[in-house]
Amino acid sequence: MKPFLSVIIPAYNEAKRLPLTLIDIDRHLSKAEYSYEIIVDNDGSTDATADVVKRFSHLIKNLRLIENKENYGKGFVVRQGMLQAKGNWRLFTDADNSTSIDQFEKMLPFFKEGYEVVIGSRAVKGAILDPPQPWYKRILGRFSNWLIQILLLPGIKDSQCGFKCFSEEAAEKIFSLAKIDRWGFDMEILALAKKLGYKIKEIPVIWKNDLRSAVKFGDYFSTFKDLLKITCWLKRNKYQL
Repeated sequence: MKPFLSVIIPAYNEAKRLPLTLIDIDRHLSKAEYSYEIIVDNDGSTDATADVVKRFSHLIKNLRLIENKENYGKGFVVRQGMLQAKGNWRLFTDADNSTSIDQFEKMLPFFKEGYEVVIGSRAVKGAILDPPQPWYKRILGRFSNWLIQILLLPGIKDSQCGFKCFSEEAAEKIFSLAKIDRWGFDMEILALAKKLGYKIKEIPVIWKNDLRSAVKFGDYFSTFKDLLKITCWLKRNKYQL
């Protein structure tokens, strides 16, 4: 049976954090009235990430693993998972469970209103950050969001939150065009969604900061490079929209 919801979890060396995330997702979705599948997309991990998923597949229904022997980047594996998913709605979320799957329930009313892309946000009214990020990450994040809004995504206050949902049609069109393999992919898929005419809704979520976050200082500069690249590609119609 075709699932209503596909949950895609990109994972790189997440053997320690992934078990609790899978348990939390299964605990919430097993009570839901809709059908679902959970996909862990392993990005060439060098730890036991794949083994964890294989062990849990006997305990959690509709859990499957996409295995990559090499590390390609978060953008690559999210794109891969979105295009291999089967759900009517396709949500990607982080392996550290910074945004619990229970926040998906907030998205459901907007599907009925015709939105085909609904994204979690840490910057709109009603969002809760528990605990807040360190001060230097907050400053870098605000500056990055300001640049992203000016150059690419006016009106979207938080393009980088790792909790985004797409309709089947939107996912297949957007991710089949996307090219960015690493941190800048969030900006790219939202820019493509806008260019393709999809309605985007940004909603507040509860976001728990994990102090072991894999995002490093240099990743902000990589994201800025991707921002310029995407802006240039759109102007030159490299996506052939």
